[in-house]
Amino acid sequence: MSRNAELADRFEEMADLLEAQDVEFKPRSYRRAAESIREHPTPIEDLATEGESAVKDIEGVGDAIASKAVEYVETGEIEELDELRADLPVDMAALTSVEGVGPKTVGTLYEALGITTLDELEAAARDGEIQAVSGFGPKTESNILENIPFARQAQERELLGDARPIAEAVRNYLRDADPVAEVAIAGSNRRWRETIGDVDVLVASAEAEGAVDAFLDWDAGAELIESGPTKASVRARGMRVDLRVVDPAEFGAALQYFTGSKDHNVHLRNLAIDRDLKMNEYGVFDVSDVAEETEGQRAGRRVGGETEAEMYDALDLPLIPPELREDRGEIEAAAAGELPDLLEPGSLRGDLHTHTEWSDGSQSIESMIAAAADRGDDFLCVSDHATGPGMVGGVGLDDDELREQMDAVAEAAADTDLTVFHGVEANIDADGDLSVGDDVLAELDVVIASPHSGLGADRDAATDRLVAAVEHPETDVLGHPTGRLINDRPGLAPDLDRLATAAAEAGTALEVNANPHRLDLNDEGVRTAVEAGATITINTDAHSGEELALRRYGVHTARRGWAEAEDVLNTRSPDDLAAWLS
Repeated sequence: MSRNAELADRFEEMADLLEAQDVEFKPRSYRRAAESIREHPTPIEDLATEGESAVKDIEGVGDAIASKAVEYVETGEIEELDELRADLPVDMAALTSVEGVGPKTVGTLYEALGITTLDELEAAARDGEIQAVSGFGPKTESNILENIPFARQAQERELLGDARPIAEAVRNYLRDADPVAEVAIAGSNRRWRETIGDVDVLVASAEAEGAVDAFLDWDAGAELIESGPTKASVRARGMRVDLRVVDPAEFGAALQYFTGSKDHNVHLRNLAIDRDLKMNEYGVFDVSDVAEETEGQRAGRRVGGETEAEMYDALDLPLIPPELREDRGEIEAAAAGELPDLLEPGSLRGDLHTHTEWSDGSQSIESMIAAAADRGDDFLCVSDHATGPGMVGGVGLDDDELREQMDAVAEAAADTDLTVFHGVEANIDADGDLSVGDDVLAELDVVIASPHSGLGADRDAATDRLVAAVEHPETDVLGHPTGRLINDRPGLAPDLDRLATAAAEAGTALEVNANPHRLDLNDEGVRTAVEAGATITINTDAHSGEELALRRYGVHTARRGWAEAEDVLNTRSPDDLAAWLS
């Protein structure tokens, strides 16, 4: 987690604590500042070094918030936040992770029942104490109890979008360290799973203690958990980071082993046993001539381990991409020579789902176009929110405003070589209809239909609703199909086989929303879509130019779902894309 993200988290916690105490206006200011700081491209510590005036250049940051930002960078603390925590000593993040429990609910339950933790919330709900609090009732209490297991699960793992940058920061730092011969990210981070337990980094070095020392110098603010001759662990930027140092001759074996998954590795080890081989984190060994009583992880004749490719080659398998290593048929496909030719990072040519300041984005149409051009993209679609179910605070555009925006997009497009499409993110109502008039939809280049409300519907109702949306004659893309937010809300659980089949037949693309909070469709949903012959599209749902960089999370999610380039709509040229849309 970057210092910008750390500070944004602190301000969001302040907003929650203030809201819990019924303070008006301030919570909104802190949340707006948190969002701007989180997305700001310049490290907050660099701005703080220049002084409060530099911090105030961030949108939504005034004198008071700038002062607290500098205070946090200089001391690691915010005095006012500590005072708020003392006044309301609750685990705000854990409690508000329960769907339906907001800051004000936390404040009310603390005052009435003294609830400070998730365990206490669960106990009170089981004992029937919550329904006795004014403003609550049996249904609210039942909903809280029902949603606690999901909240507990969410507390155990971190978002890929938070963990991956930390892993890359460690890797990049250690690459330049003299004792380090090779360094790689390992674990579920390397497999690009949507959530991560700990950050795992593997180093090859003939000077293990020197490599450990280099790792411990990576972040001056890190808290040491443990350290030894060949491994160390710290807590840094809100996450546990584990280092392991191995002999360079065994680096490939260790990387394969510590990448996982466990099920994938067990399957490989069983294949090895069938061939009188032993496979472990130290290499692959021929044990056909080794006495049964001989012990030792390195017993036998080494046949591979310096590289990952050697580990698979010993089993007559090609190197299996890390994203596929979940024991979901990838080993059988590799043995049969049928691994997919996975979509490559960098092969997307543009984005079909972005927002501007016309709805809830933070930048102008022109700025978003410039950001896409700077990335080397060939096209961009401006697809702001429409009014409708799930839109609050006047965020969405009505039909007249969408027609007005058509002229603004056309004017901006005339000043760039980028192909600019104009679209809309329409809302899907309870019956599967769209929140924009059909006559307006027909005039737009791209129609994205997304669920933003009614996300608690049962399986059949959810499927019927989404199928109706993909079959709407004007729908081009089904956006973030389940509406989930990872570690926040589960979203819809439709019959994906039926939905993917309907999308394939209707010629509607299913979106992989690349925002790390969504990754929706997820990897299994992508595979279902690909197997059904449906087209997928990978979009960032960017609300600023910086968020276009989130694309990589969608690409690797699609790779986890066995997607090839031909399965993905936005690998096409602007002309081919326009032809598909028409």
